[in-house]
Amino acid sequence: MSGYKIAVLIKQVPDTSSKAGVNPDGTVDRARAKKMLNPFDKFALQKALEVRAEHGGEIIAITMGPPPAKEILAEALEYGADKGYLLTDKRLAASDTLATAYALYSVVKYLGDVDIVFTGLQTTDGDTAQTGPQIAERMDVPQITYLEKLAVVDGKIHGVRVIEGGVQKLTTSMPALITVANSAKPLEHKRFHNVHSVKELLRNEEELANKIFTVNLDDISADSSRVGLVGSPTVVGKTWKLGEKGGSCALFKGDAVSVEVAELVDKLKADERGIEELVQ
Repeated sequence: MSGYKIAVLIKQVPDTSSKAGVNPDGTVDRARAKKMLNPFDKFALQKALEVRAEHGGEIIAITMGPPPAKEILAEALEYGADKGYLLTDKRLAASDTLATAYALYSVVKYLGDVDIVFTGLQTTDGDTAQTGPQIAERMDVPQITYLEKLAVVDGKIHGVRVIEGGVQKLTTSMPALITVANSAKPLEHKRFHNVHSVKELLRNEEELANKIFTVNLDDISADSSRVGLVGSPTVVGKTWKLGEKGGSCALFKGDAVSVEVAELVDKLKADERGIEELVQ
């Protein structure tokens, strides 16, 4: 196969427009919440499509979750991915970022000879931005985080990443892992046919078997003691749902921090209620 072997890690998350509840044990009630493809992962998929369009190769979408997560793999195929892999296993339940990174790393290792791994910057249900970098550490490959622009020349990745106060240009060899910033080029929706095509693919078992593959921990030779609750050192003290309140916000951007802080202070001084809430 000419070109590059590209893996894109995606995740099914609760739809941000739905009202996801909280279980008695403090975990998010994912079973009843509507699902969607993590918006940050769409930027990663777009970058993978750009690399394949210029250099050829294969795009493999990878996700971890329960069987219904096949839906977002089918969506990735509609956008242009070549195949998908679903890692599903009850032993993965309650995995934190460390355990999740190990599990996804095991899938990438199982696939073998992956040149570039793309991930979204973070997920809307976790917002930690830890999983991608942890996978790179396990792979022992260079990583570029917060990537905005990318070019592949003579087998090397030339990236522009967002940093505080500007951008940074980096060059690295392959294999490498890249987390893509949400300021990068968005996924071209014209690639997406329609939701009915996704449903048709999910109903067509023969076609699905040739494009989306399901594996468990044993299939990928992963150590079950390093995933799930037993493999997760993170301890969540408490989770609760905030009350639904209306309100408004003011955005200060584009100036030096000192200028923005001064504007914010002036704004608060002009709003007695804001001052009272800030003191409390």
